[in-house]
Amino acid sequence: MTWLVPLPVVIPLVGAAVTLLLRRHPNLQRSVSLLALSATLAVAVALLALTAGGGPLVVNVGGWAAPLGIVLVADRLAALMLVVSAAVTLCVLVYSIGQGMADGDDATPVSVYHPAYLILTAGVTNAFLAGDLFNLYVGFEILLAASYVLITIGATESRIRDGTTYVVVSLLSSLIFLTAIGLIYAATGTLNLAQLAGRLDALPDSLQLGLQSMLLLAFGIKAAVFPLSAWLPDSYPTAIAPVTAVFAGLLTKVGVYAIIRTQTLLFPDGPASGIVLVAALLTMIVGILGAVAQSDIKRLLSFTLVSHIGYMLFGIGLATDAGLSGAIFYVVHHIIIQTTLFLAAGLIERRGGTTTLDRLGGLARLAPVLGVLFFLPALNLAGIPPFSGFLGKLGLLQAGVAADGVLAWLLVGGSVVTSLLTLYAIGRVWNLAFWRTPREQEPAAASPVTGRVLPRLMVGATLALVVLGTGLTVVSGPLFDVTSRAAAELRDREPYVRAVFGEESP
Repeated sequence: MTWLVPLPVVIPLVGAAVTLLLRRHPNLQRSVSLLALSATLAVAVALLALTAGGGPLVVNVGGWAAPLGIVLVADRLAALMLVVSAAVTLCVLVYSIGQGMADGDDATPVSVYHPAYLILTAGVTNAFLAGDLFNLYVGFEILLAASYVLITIGATESRIRDGTTYVVVSLLSSLIFLTAIGLIYAATGTLNLAQLAGRLDALPDSLQLGLQSMLLLAFGIKAAVFPLSAWLPDSYPTAIAPVTAVFAGLLTKVGVYAIIRTQTLLFPDGPASGIVLVAALLTMIVGILGAVAQSDIKRLLSFTLVSHIGYMLFGIGLATDAGLSGAIFYVVHHIIIQTTLFLAAGLIERRGGTTTLDRLGGLARLAPVLGVLFFLPALNLAGIPPFSGFLGKLGLLQAGVAADGVLAWLLVGGSVVTSLLTLYAIGRVWNLAFWRTPREQEPAAASPVTGRVLPRLMVGATLALVVLGTGLTVVSGPLFDVTSRAAAELRDREPYVRAVFGEESP
């Protein structure tokens, strides 16, 4: 069944080509995009089932065996990320279709949006499946090229300005990553991840630290790790709602995935683990303090996004099976919940004409369904029992206590403080935007869509993600089993290396 492995990349690329040819037929474009992402989700689910029962699946593209050829590898971690990303991108696509149909596609030109969105999906899936550093770089560049188009759709002054910041920061990250790739190849003679797992161990500690630090710097920018995160709150909120949602929920997690993959496979005992833990603590605290200070919902959510990246780094930095399992679980949880909250923020803007808290009020009475769509994922993000946010944080706290180090205990305390401040920030949004008596709307807050009935497709897509995020609590046991097995597989490294090279020595 290895022929399934490249399909999550091939299907969206073929769909992008077809939608580009159908640029004058919006209805057909929508149908092709929905079909492509539905097929991608089905293939991802099949890959998760296959890897759970039989170990990693490997495809040598073009028949060129590793390490000479391009290798695509689907293990438990990659397959799980494929399933979550495909589910999220499908729901966001439905949301964007509903928005486009309601607005006459004025805000989201279909001829540009659908091909770029499918190319973005192909870049994400290629990054998850990449078996060598250069193909990982290609995956990043594919998704970034598409994101440059998506983030500036509508061509307003603010989108162009903030999109330029995003482009410059992304190019800087790519340049650092490409430089690291060149240095790694010069030092080891290979870029194949399975082969690097053995060759990097033979390098001097100082050289390993330098290479590891460069990769962490490149991926840290992409994942919005403090102090490399200042660009995110200014770049994401100005884009159209579905683009902001998929960027916030998914793109930063591709950077986190790259950190997990390289830290465990290339530098399992690397000297930079302490740096990761320090970055995790600072990312948590600085991010949530920024969120508390915000008066706009989108910016507040952007800062919470930065803050909760720290939880994932917490598990990665511990470098234990329990820590990695908790980090992977939290990545899955956060992709779904953060995407849901940004979609809900888009609905709030549509219903209230703004996302500024000082100019909102009474939404719980005016739009009770919208209140539910925001309230449930907000509680989940804050880590209220029995939601998956609480379970993920509990797993990380237990891993931190078991590690029993000074930094680990500091992160345990920082995690609790961050969770409480997240609850405060989310509670403030609820009190001001939903609970208090609505103020008389200012003229500047008026919008062509203010007060309209919310489109069913937009509400339905958000509701689907709310159900999915809430359902994580129900399946938390099996999900933790998957993440625990994935963590053990990552720490062992042998299953991955053996799948790529068989019995031959790399």
